[in-house]
Amino acid sequence: MHCKRKLEIGSLREVDVKSGLPATTSTERLELLGDDEHILSIRIIGGDHRLRNYSSILSLHPEIIDGRPGTLVIESFVVDVPEGNTKDETYYFVEALIKCNLKSLADVSEGLALQDRTEPIDQI
Repeated sequence: MHCKRKLEIGSLREVDVKSGLPATTSTERLELLGDDEHILSIRIIGGDHRLRNYSSILSLHPEIIDGRPGTLVIESFVVDVPEGNTKDETYYFVEALIKCNLKSLADVSEGLALQDRTEPIDQI
């Protein structure tokens, strides 16, 4: 039996970081979840990393990509610059983290599509 946990604003999740980045855990809080607008916002509230006051908004947009239906994912973020780092260093670190997360999302999505377990975003 498969049991789905209801996501709601304020829900927390503990993440085991597997990216090779200098962290092993992260605690995230769901800030916004808009099914109709295809938008998700999270805030990192803990973990063994240096990202403080990090929050992001992720939005999904149906697109034709290389002649095929697809989804454009846009993520924007804000974060404090850790002591001892520059704004540029922090930006490049977070960009690498986002790219890793988006690659994982793409891999999972493509795997589901191969199993024919996805629906076009305009039908969800």
